[in-house]
Amino acid sequence: MKQQIAQILSEVVQELKQQQIIPQDLSPNINIENARDKSHGDFATNLAMMLTKAAGMPPRDLAQQIVSLIGERSVIKKVEIAGPGFINFFVDDSAKFQVVAEVLEKQDQFGRGNVGQGRSVLVEFVSANPTGPLHVGHGRGAAYGASVANLLDAAGFRVSREYYVNDAGRQMDILATSVWLRYLSKCGEELVFPSNAYQGDYILEVADQVHEQYADTLKRTSLEVFAGVTPDEGQENGDKEKHIDDLIAKAKNLLGNHYLEVFQIAVDAILSDIKDDLSGFKVSFDNWFSERSLMDSGVIDAAIEKLQKADKIYEKGGALWFRSTDYGDEKDRVVVRDNGLKTYFASDIAYHFNKLERGFDILIDIWGSDHHGYIPRVRAAMEAMQTDPEALKVLLVQFAVLYRGGEKLAMSTRSGQFVTLRELREEVGADAARFFYVQRKSEQHMDFDLDLAKSQSNENPVYYIQYAHARICRVLEQAEEKGYTLDLQAGLENLSLLVEEHETQLAVELAKFPEIISRGALAYEPHQIAYYLKDLAHALHSYYNASQFIVEDDNLRQARLTLIVAVRQVLQNGLTILDVSAPQSM
Repeated sequence: MKQQIAQILSEVVQELKQQQIIPQDLSPNINIENARDKSHGDFATNLAMMLTKAAGMPPRDLAQQIVSLIGERSVIKKVEIAGPGFINFFVDDSAKFQVVAEVLEKQDQFGRGNVGQGRSVLVEFVSANPTGPLHVGHGRGAAYGASVANLLDAAGFRVSREYYVNDAGRQMDILATSVWLRYLSKCGEELVFPSNAYQGDYILEVADQVHEQYADTLKRTSLEVFAGVTPDEGQENGDKEKHIDDLIAKAKNLLGNHYLEVFQIAVDAILSDIKDDLSGFKVSFDNWFSERSLMDSGVIDAAIEKLQKADKIYEKGGALWFRSTDYGDEKDRVVVRDNGLKTYFASDIAYHFNKLERGFDILIDIWGSDHHGYIPRVRAAMEAMQTDPEALKVLLVQFAVLYRGGEKLAMSTRSGQFVTLRELREEVGADAARFFYVQRKSEQHMDFDLDLAKSQSNENPVYYIQYAHARICRVLEQAEEKGYTLDLQAGLENLSLLVEEHETQLAVELAKFPEIISRGALAYEPHQIAYYLKDLAHALHSYYNASQFIVEDDNLRQARLTLIVAVRQVLQNGLTILDVSAPQSM
């Protein structure tokens, strides 16, 4: 209906031009909104107020001109002028049910649009360091990123989903060293485990894999390992950062080429666990991009060289610095340390340059909110390399805080005290977890109530929506059990019999779905789908409680069943975007 009204207004604009009321070269953006108050009709436009200056007449007078040009239309019951010049449209009730036929024709394609116009988008999300299992904080980024990608795909973008594997750098060296030290303990060596190493039980499991493959051949004595190492925190002259760095250096020296083998076992084991975990969470990727591949292929060196030629990098204190202050950053940033090691920022510059080199029109990075300060320097690097910094869209996700029985659950990744994503899935299910994560804006703080997510009540939004779908399935089963055959064509022919307010409201809700997808995609807001599904489910439950679907009148029964079949399809389409199942029974 909104598209039909937009077409009518477009014709009116052309008529205004012909009558020389507005300039020929004027191309107004026709805006049509759903009316918030039913007494104000179904839709409203501010077109008269937009054109008042160009027409040189008061908006109410211009609105009257527009209304007269609209005249009588089959889909419009009444047109009114309100306030300073708003034009309100009252749609003919029978026209509101046209959407039912469209839903049944398009089925799982209903709602999909082309606002993306085929532009290519790379959505990079999760990208957690493979130093341990995914925790519930990663879960929110995973759910949000996957749903944003699905939304963009439904809106006509060409979407690729990517996980950036940080398989290089100091954190990975800490991981490999942590695994080797646990391996030494398994070989019978007594040692005090570093306070700054990775503590979780998963390290023991990876150490078991190393021992299964190498037996005791990688064993070194504690005396060899800790000789000359800076004391740990809590000891005299202790420094936990220097302590772990010294142990990393010892591991590399004592193991030689075997160090990389231990390193690879650790990375492969944890990355395999991450992939399995995300698969169970209904999150998949088109590409797993290795940070080490940037180094091996020389992309980082090429990016740094390009910045040097542009005079955007200078040497100071033996290190190479990027002039990020030229682009509004608070200070310049190191890309190569004085020891020759490249920084994470250097890898990130090269990675984003690589993304654009692959031909994507839009780059979407989904980061934790603690990375907010990182945005300006990445944009600066893109601008310095003469690429379009506006192609980069960084979406921030607040971590979720878990509550059970009203008590907040503590989390610390390094100490190993955290709730894993797998534990969350096992406790509340993937459906509830996926929905709860995306039911509000990503940048908003989130309290995740585990008890609510598990409850089978109307207070649990995902249960409420899934129950609406299952309820429709059950009604159709009951009709079949009573010997009634569903005839969708007969139902479509008799939609004029649907005169109840609940029925009209359902039709209105169905018609909103394509716009919700387009609007949600352009704003990167899957919570708009979640809100919409709650509204549609509420309209269905209200209709169910107020009316009988399986009535004796065959024409009315077919019309009502056809309407709820359309509702079932749209519920399924919306849940699919969020990767939440649409059960047939509950």
